[in-house]
Amino acid sequence: MTAELRARGGGGEDCQVLLNQMKEITGIQDSAFLLAALKAADGDLMEAVTFLTEDPAPEPVQSPAAAEPSAWEGSVVGKQLPQDVGAAPAPHNQDSLRTANTVRPLESPKASAAERDAAERPQDAHSAENKNRSKRKRCEVWGESPKQSDWRRAGDWPVGMKNIGNTCWFSAVIQSLFQLPDFRRLVLGYSLPQNVLESCRSHTGKRNIAFMQELQCLFALMLGTWRKFVDPSAALELLRDVFRSAEQPQQDVSEFTHKLLDWLEDAFQLTVNVTSLGDKSENPMVQLFYGTFLTEGVHEGNTFSKIETFGQYPLQVNGYRNLNECLEGAMVEGEMDEATASQSVKYGQERWFTKLPPVLTFELSRFEFNQSLGQPEKIHTKLEFPQTMYMDRYLYCNKDLIQMKREEMKRLKEKMVTLQQKLERYMEYGSGPARFPLPDMLQYVLEFIATKPAGAVCSAQSSQTTPLHSQAKPNVLDVLSQPNSIQEKTDARTEDEAFFVANSSPQQSSSMDLQPPVSPAELSERPAPHVVSREELNLVQTCLQRWRNEIEQDVQDLKESIARINLSIEQMYCDPLLQQVPYRLHAVLVHEGQANAGHYWAFIYDQPRKRWLKYNDISVTESSWEELERESFGGLRNASAYCLMYISDQVSPVGADEGEGPEARQLQKEVEALSPELRHYIQEDNWRLEQEAEEWDEEQSCKIPQMEPSPTSELQDLSSESGPEQSPVCEPSVHSLSSEHARIAKEQTAKAIANTADAYEKNGVEAALCEAFHEEYSRLYLLSKETPTPQNDARLQHVLIYFMQNNAPQQVVERTLLEQFADKNLSYDERSISIMKVARAKLSEIGPDDVDMEEYKRWHEDYSLFRKVSIYLLTGLELYQNRKYQESLTYLVYAYQSNTKLLLKGTNRGVSESLIALYRRKCLLKLNEVAASLFVSCEEAHVSEGVSILNELIIPCMHLMNNFEISKEDLDAIEVMRNRWCSYLGREDMDAKLQMKLGELLPRLLDGSTEVIVLKEPPKIRPNSPYDLCSRFAAVMESIHGASAVAVQ
Repeated sequence: MTAELRARGGGGEDCQVLLNQMKEITGIQDSAFLLAALKAADGDLMEAVTFLTEDPAPEPVQSPAAAEPSAWEGSVVGKQLPQDVGAAPAPHNQDSLRTANTVRPLESPKASAAERDAAERPQDAHSAENKNRSKRKRCEVWGESPKQSDWRRAGDWPVGMKNIGNTCWFSAVIQSLFQLPDFRRLVLGYSLPQNVLESCRSHTGKRNIAFMQELQCLFALMLGTWRKFVDPSAALELLRDVFRSAEQPQQDVSEFTHKLLDWLEDAFQLTVNVTSLGDKSENPMVQLFYGTFLTEGVHEGNTFSKIETFGQYPLQVNGYRNLNECLEGAMVEGEMDEATASQSVKYGQERWFTKLPPVLTFELSRFEFNQSLGQPEKIHTKLEFPQTMYMDRYLYCNKDLIQMKREEMKRLKEKMVTLQQKLERYMEYGSGPARFPLPDMLQYVLEFIATKPAGAVCSAQSSQTTPLHSQAKPNVLDVLSQPNSIQEKTDARTEDEAFFVANSSPQQSSSMDLQPPVSPAELSERPAPHVVSREELNLVQTCLQRWRNEIEQDVQDLKESIARINLSIEQMYCDPLLQQVPYRLHAVLVHEGQANAGHYWAFIYDQPRKRWLKYNDISVTESSWEELERESFGGLRNASAYCLMYISDQVSPVGADEGEGPEARQLQKEVEALSPELRHYIQEDNWRLEQEAEEWDEEQSCKIPQMEPSPTSELQDLSSESGPEQSPVCEPSVHSLSSEHARIAKEQTAKAIANTADAYEKNGVEAALCEAFHEEYSRLYLLSKETPTPQNDARLQHVLIYFMQNNAPQQVVERTLLEQFADKNLSYDERSISIMKVARAKLSEIGPDDVDMEEYKRWHEDYSLFRKVSIYLLTGLELYQNRKYQESLTYLVYAYQSNTKLLLKGTNRGVSESLIALYRRKCLLKLNEVAASLFVSCEEAHVSEGVSILNELIIPCMHLMNNFEISKEDLDAIEVMRNRWCSYLGREDMDAKLQMKLGELLPRLLDGSTEVIVLKEPPKIRPNSPYDLCSRFAAVMESIHGASAVAVQ
């Protein structure tokens, strides 16, 4: 493969397959640019994709065709240029851009538009996009929620919506509509008289009413719930009956929105008293979302005119740079010139909005059907849209003014084409395949005649001067001998020269007459005239220099004229008269993925907070216009806007009628304005939340003893607290954990008792207990103050070291130590039994006023969890070193999950998060490679094994990672893994059955909230003694860090 890539042209079927895969993964369509990246990666597909998508994005090769990678993203030029036409680099300014457009006449208008769009993109777009890439938030993976705080709403913060299986489309649309105050009030205030309900007998009418009621309940919860996110299952069940299709697991946003508005329109029509069934003018849904436009045109010489109603206005994306261009293309088709209407033109039409709705929705057509592949494809090209859209230029009332401006625009564009053609004749001079800027050709001739022949003695420099460029120019004969390579270099240099000339004054241009930057020795080695007299030299130099100055002045004049025309075009519609009907961007619905799989979310502008929020299933986070641009405009990733919702000033903002005030007060007022039934519905749900929280607390308290696996049955009868006399729920967990920690430390406690032989003999049992207590306390205190090393974690040696390092209350520390001396496992001899009995008596004297038992329980729970994390981490690292990646990943994932809970309480409560994350990431990447290799083997058994690894380990782990504050390294690893699987789409060497299986896997891989996935807990591990645990820790850390082991004290 590497040899093929290095061959001239990079041919071969395998190479083409790789290019197709890269197009699918990255969304970049320029073959030359992709080939350059593939060459730079030495034929490695994933490395090439990394070049193009990761941060920073390096330039693949030192080739002019790849010198400006950002200028080719999303371009279709690679498909439309003939193979013998080289791809020119991106222009550096607007003048050069127009020049470049004139020298590529074979490109289609769509390709030129895509390239112009890309040329205006900052060169560090890749870097910025990846650096600020948003974190994907998904539904809970570890059951319903890993902790109670994830259930509860934070104040008046907007709530998310649970994804119950490929329903992110529902969440994106409903959230956008709910945040429209007028729409929300209409839904929450919906009611029908009893006689209307009884008279509605049709299945459709009953269904619409039922859906309206469920939507009402859902909106009420979104308004007043205490939950962090709501469950839309009831409303979705009604929709599933209509949308249910085995062939389409995910719904199209526009299709759903159309259906939703139809249902709402029919439901509200029942509330309107009209004499005619077809009269919907009083329907509040029609008034809010529907407008009208007039179509005027000519067909086969006959004029026609008609008025139509629209809800979502469809717009084509392909071939356009921004929303205004899309609208202009949709409003004007063909020629509408009256002089030609009855002659040669057979068809043409114009559309004019006659009535705009308060909520104006644009449906962006980003999917098209690929006839050759027989499947839909997504259009990833960039499309910009403004935060404020002025609709005046599309209104019928401004028809005369706009037609005049369109004629003026047409005239200016024609004039620009003429000027660009003139400029092209200067900048692409010649009749053969190799063409050069005319000023450069004159310069080359000047250099030629000034060169002395070989062997000649250079006496004095000629007094005549010749122009000097900012860069050394190739020799003419060299250019002619290598036309292809030098042509590309000349093109690249010409861009720089054009920029320099366009930004210099005529005086500066004429003052560039300098000697060629070459030494006499170099001149003697170049081609030179055999004989030239000084008179001939002076004459030729004078003429050529004058002509060159004249040509440079002509070129500058042309560029200035083009710049002036371009400025006039850009400012054509900046007339204040055409800025009277503003529409503010309210919501952007985004789709990420390909045509047959992906994920939806929404950016919605929060008017009270004056900021953008991102609604991604259960997650609602602060965002910004910059993030919205990166994720919605398209062209950089496989994410782009699919639907735009603009609102006019007619749409009242939240709380506008109540005046300014905190959002919480406004929400409370809206809740109080609800019907009693809806308020009661909210109260019941909030009460259920409290019940669920109490049940969860109780369940967790019962699970705590199992957080660290207990020793087997032979140890369970050694503590009296584990007997049948236990009644409170909390007590067993307190005593079992603290007793277990005492058993873990029994060898250290026994040694402390052994050192008190003298005190026991001389002063009695209480004195011995006191001495052993203080000696053990001092030893543990000194250990807790030692500086930790990567190979030694003193917290593993004793529970009190953990307590002391985390500043546990002194009462907790002292009771814990006393409980260790009261452990029945110390019954070795008479002295130990005596000390144990005294310690147990003192324990019984400690009452609830002396020690907060709830706090005591929490500290022991934390240490139990810490030991569990440490054991899981060590087991995972040991398995990883033995290349048992499947087993290792499960332990590492659970270690990370539990460790996160500890670190929320303090940095010293858990273990190194970065260490777990590093090896979890390494393990995940290794497993993904294994699963992918098995899948593409095409052997049924291997394919099943690969799919099993993906479903049971990789996907749950990936989506779990997205539920937390994900690091850039983890995010990059997830993108690499997703790209690996996406690269298999459309592979010719994969049969249809395998492709179908891949299509089933990708939605789960890309959309983490499609279903609740629970990663299987790893096998239980018998707890080690502190010595064994510390030894294992030291051995593993030594192998990782290459350091010597540390002895356990």
